Amino acid sequence: MRDWLDNQWQNLFLYVPFLMAFGSAVYFSMTNEPDLLFAPFISVILFAIIFIKKIPAVVRGILLILFGFYYAATFTDFINTPQIKHDYSNISVTGTVDTIEYTNDKDKIILSVNASDINAGDGIAKIKISIPEDIKTPNIGDEIKLNAGIYKPSPASAPETFDYARWAYFNNLTATGYAKEINVLRNTDTNTINYVRDLLHRKSDSFLSDTLILGYKSAIPETDQKIWTATGVGHIWSISGFHMTLVGGWLFALFFLIFRSIPYITKRIPARIPAIICSWVGLLTYLFLSGIDVATVRAFLMTSLIFIAFIFGRSAISMRNVALAFCFIYLLNPHYVMQAGFQLSFSAVFGLVWFFTCIKPKMPTNKFLRITYAAILTSVVSTIFTAPFIAMHFGKFPIYSLIGNLIFLPIFSVAIMPLVFIGTLTVCFGFMTPIDLANSIYNFAYNIAIWISELPYATITVAHISNMSAMIFIVGLVSLILIKPINLKINYILFGIFTAIGVINVYMQPRPVFFATHDHELVGFVSTDGNLEFNKRKASNHYFTFDTWRTLNNEDAKDKNTRRKHDKGVYRYNTKNFNLVYIQKFTSLMKNISQLCNDDSVDFIVSYFDIDSEKCSHKILQGGFIIYENKDIKYTPTKRKWHQ
Repeated sequence: MRDWLDNQWQNLFLYVPFLMAFGSAVYFSMTNEPDLLFAPFISVILFAIIFIKKIPAVVRGILLILFGFYYAATFTDFINTPQIKHDYSNISVTGTVDTIEYTNDKDKIILSVNASDINAGDGIAKIKISIPEDIKTPNIGDEIKLNAGIYKPSPASAPETFDYARWAYFNNLTATGYAKEINVLRNTDTNTINYVRDLLHRKSDSFLSDTLILGYKSAIPETDQKIWTATGVGHIWSISGFHMTLVGGWLFALFFLIFRSIPYITKRIPARIPAIICSWVGLLTYLFLSGIDVATVRAFLMTSLIFIAFIFGRSAISMRNVALAFCFIYLLNPHYVMQAGFQLSFSAVFGLVWFFTCIKPKMPTNKFLRITYAAILTSVVSTIFTAPFIAMHFGKFPIYSLIGNLIFLPIFSVAIMPLVFIGTLTVCFGFMTPIDLANSIYNFAYNIAIWISELPYATITVAHISNMSAMIFIVGLVSLILIKPINLKINYILFGIFTAIGVINVYMQPRPVFFATHDHELVGFVSTDGNLEFNKRKASNHYFTFDTWRTLNNEDAKDKNTRRKHDKGVYRYNTKNFNLVYIQKFTSLMKNISQLCNDDSVDFIVSYFDIDSEKCSHKILQGGFIIYENKDIKYTPTKRKWHQ
């Protein structure tokens, strides 16, 4: 046992990012805002104590968890994104266009306005505005005045599902909405990187350039995105390690050949050093051109660490470097640990680095076979390590992702990406051939992707993964990559045990039978046949809620919304363990509330209108919630700092 513990000692630093992330995840997942006094002071003290050498490892681990918790609370207070208190169906707003997001449907602008103009407090507020097709999209830097409808970012549709209000708060987004009328007050010349991105977009006029170079994730047509996701290569459209590796490799090869041909340099320093420096500058430019997404930042930091290691002759790819990149990005914004891009990116990288540096699989001697074998192993390992997070965030899993990655990654690596990269530059001089050729190759690959997506069981729907189940899976993966065995492969055993427990926990979780949004505008009933029925077929304020609830009920999100019948505005829902009444209309509420309060057979009363009664407060349910068949109620968090 002593030898085994000594073997773990050299590996302790790798636990640091996971412990900090766990502390932050606990804070972000709480139902109510904790009352934390002196959080900034405590987080600084904890950070300082962590570096004291003589602290026992277990105590240091606890301190790291506490630091993550208090650092998340401190960052939440510090960021202080302005928030509107209620929606506006028609408001006049004046501001400056910061960014334009190009999608396959409508253009969207990010507008900077004075927060006080929209009753959001002090400072500068960011609003994302959709531009109708009949209104010309303004340019970046323009000062505009618009009439718009703006809305608060919505909280989660159900407990432990995606909370858009939280995401918006930590991405400095105050509100979303749509423009009714736009007047350009002043055209402003600007030299910002967003202006350059916008210029390249207009010149190239290609969604391939928009997604693969400029980082506009929604530019790809929605139908195409679904096909690529079904084949397991949806990650291609989010600029990350795959793209950084390709661009970095091309730049390094180019500059290495250039500097090798200059004797004055090669006689004094190795050609790789100036080649690496120039490649790094090129990647930095690519980082800004791509919109500085978290996955791109992670990939850039990893590449920078690899470049530094190459310059100083050190080991370039290591678990320590991945952990350092994790810590750096975490300190920039601790909420990243709750976002899908961060989780998928780092889970894949940790898995790949562990596999190829610790397991060190034997490779064939034949060069072609070695490349093929490495590609297969990379796809398999990435699939295993990202599977829990794909299932948790998307509710589906692509079965043929291995086949998709083996077919399409080489096509994108060797043909499409280089052509798009070159074409994005040549379009500035009116030369469109590279982009046109890339589009032709893309169409060929897309037809193959359609065939794969139509194979039987191309994607499977998985049960909802709770926070507890996700944590169990993560503990299993961490045990696999961080615990260093001696004789008994204890890391594999623990990985198998935790994975099995996680799967059992997922499928043992009961499914809700009744759903309600925080404003009770939309409710859902699980009928006797197991399918969801709603009180309405459309709800503009809860557009994605239909799909979220169907996913929780293990239904296909593509299904049509079935409307449940009511009796003069009153919905009665009877189950084995409880009876519930939902009242949608004010007249129906006034006529029935007294009778329902006095009716002992009615367990719960839910109303579209905010009501309260001292005599039957035990029946009246407020806020967003779900009810299980056993009568348990679980409320959706709406009382955090990002829920105004």
